[in-house]
Amino acid sequence: MTTFLTPKIDRLAIKLKPATERMVKKGHPWVFDGGITKQSAAGKAGDLAIIYDNKKNKFLACGLYDPDSPIRIKVLQVHQSATINADWFRDKIKTAYEKRAPLLATETNSYRLIYGENDGLPSLIADVYKNNIVVKLYSAIWFPYLNDILPTLLEVSQCTTMVLRMSRLLQQNPNNLGLKDGQVLYGTLEEEVVVFKEHGIAFSANVIHGHKTGYFLDHRHNRLKVGNLSKGKTVLDVFAYAGGFSVHALAKGATEVASIDISAKALLMAEQNAALNPHDGKHITLAVDAFKGLEDLIRQGKKYDIVVIDPPSFAKKEAEVEGAKNSYKRLAALGLQLVPKGGLLVLASCTARIKAVDFFDTVESAIKASGRRFQIQEKTYHDTDHPISFPEGAYLKCGYYLM
Repeated sequence: MTTFLTPKIDRLAIKLKPATERMVKKGHPWVFDGGITKQSAAGKAGDLAIIYDNKKNKFLACGLYDPDSPIRIKVLQVHQSATINADWFRDKIKTAYEKRAPLLATETNSYRLIYGENDGLPSLIADVYKNNIVVKLYSAIWFPYLNDILPTLLEVSQCTTMVLRMSRLLQQNPNNLGLKDGQVLYGTLEEEVVVFKEHGIAFSANVIHGHKTGYFLDHRHNRLKVGNLSKGKTVLDVFAYAGGFSVHALAKGATEVASIDISAKALLMAEQNAALNPHDGKHITLAVDAFKGLEDLIRQGKKYDIVVIDPPSFAKKEAEVEGAKNSYKRLAALGLQLVPKGGLLVLASCTARIKAVDFFDTVESAIKASGRRFQIQEKTYHDTDHPISFPEGAYLKCGYYLM
């Protein structure tokens, strides 16, 4: 395992505004810069911020100081003081692994071991693909602690290779210890494209150059559900990317699957993933903007037994929320025109700024406006390896509508 010459950690004494203090007491993991009233010294990335209760002047919480983010303190521990060391990190990582036990009892060897704040390690993601663990850092707060965290991630996951991925901002950080995005920290990576299993279905992830850590693991349970419903059916997968829904459908006996994505490169991955699994269905890929692609198929009079629409996030900031809702309405209105009576429309959102109730209200109002009768079959949220510990940690929602 690579050993890092890590920055020195200082301790900061912090006092908060009453409203911010109340949020921390409830377990919220974020302290914004505007919520701090007193600070003993200027902090560096990764310094240990000790938050003191305003009334009792006793320990309230501790977290990691981040001078490069409006979320100035990422909270690690609340109410009971603790020594933040290798043993503390080991307990967090083992607890996270135990939460994934039900998933790992299935025919699955790809999963998210650490999901940031939701597993008590904010701005840190660790995804496993077969024998490879990919650690993605989103903040310099973790540089002083790499020697404590990385060996335990290897040990607990039992992986033989570790790859480091970093956010764009972190790659540009002059104090990034000379680390590089895509760097192999441990073991030998023979191929940057790793083949793994998801409920028995084979997929591939480029762990060096792929988006995020190489693949989107969060829709696994929905992909399984759609696959299990697809035998003998025709399926349309919109915003298909690497073909998650498409491949499950083909592998489970769909007669025809059409995958739409604006990226021809993504659709090539979808074709490659489909080829990893034996199937007899026809696979069509359409490299086109999703809205235009849907309109084209409607004009052609096409119908599909199952239509899955799973777009990327439509709102990165609050000002974009209304526009995002309008986009979801349009997609629902277009999608339902491609579903015959008795068919299934699956609508998903990964826009964190839109709450689940608002997303479902938005798409269901669009379906109702069409005058078609429908039945809500199911609504799903996060899979086992994407646990939620605070409201902002929830982003995934998916509705199944029988038309």
